[in-house]
Amino acid sequence: MFEDAALRALILSFFAGMSTLLGALTIFFANKKSEKLVTVSLGFAGGVMLSVSFTDLLPNATQLLSEYYNEKLGIVLSVVFLLIGVLFAAMLDRFVPHEPEPDGDGKKHENLFRVGFVSTLAIGLHNFPEGIATFMAGYEDLTLGVSIALAITMHNIPEGISVAMPIYFATGSKLKAFKYTFLSGIAEPIGALLAFLVLKPFINSLTLGMIFGIISGIMLYIAIEELLPSSKQYGYSKEALMAIFSGIILMPLTHII
Repeated sequence: MFEDAALRALILSFFAGMSTLLGALTIFFANKKSEKLVTVSLGFAGGVMLSVSFTDLLPNATQLLSEYYNEKLGIVLSVVFLLIGVLFAAMLDRFVPHEPEPDGDGKKHENLFRVGFVSTLAIGLHNFPEGIATFMAGYEDLTLGVSIALAITMHNIPEGISVAMPIYFATGSKLKAFKYTFLSGIAEPIGALLAFLVLKPFINSLTLGMIFGIISGIMLYIAIEELLPSSKQYGYSKEALMAIFSGIILMPLTHII
């Protein structure tokens, strides 16, 4: 059933997706009682999502849609699909209701679990089309597939941190932190498997551009609505700001590979 080229591409996407678990290893060095570390983790996660949206997903969406249509229409459509993603995330937000404004540590941590949950959803959605892209590249050209898988691996490590840390601080459970990080990462090989079994005839610049544009909007919404406000609720505003900028700066540097 699986020819050699397809099997190699699936293996590449699996290891790229599971690299999110490397980010989750940071929980072993974390003190779950440290509110300053919670602040830094949430700010960093917000910065990562902002950066991924503006330096990765949206430019890719614009490029792919421009290839399918033309440059001007590609730019307009990428913004349209970004807005669709924002609206979609806002609708989802209604089904995962906000906790009341926190009065004590318990409420803060309940809200943190929610933040971790929506981060898992956002990064899983992000990883799904990445899995498709990794599979298609690895299937056509093994060298190109390895290069893309390495770049995605570097991306996925900080994304794993952004999922694992809120879950760990909310629950105190390393197992749950790893479980949610695994769920966000496994979306990548699932995307690759679906690309092989079902989606190959339908994958083109238009469909991938639409997906990347929508997911960029979802990530922007989660960063601005969830992660950035949550990073400031513990009172360490300067630390939160520094962490946000760190996340923004780090993600473009991962493209060096």
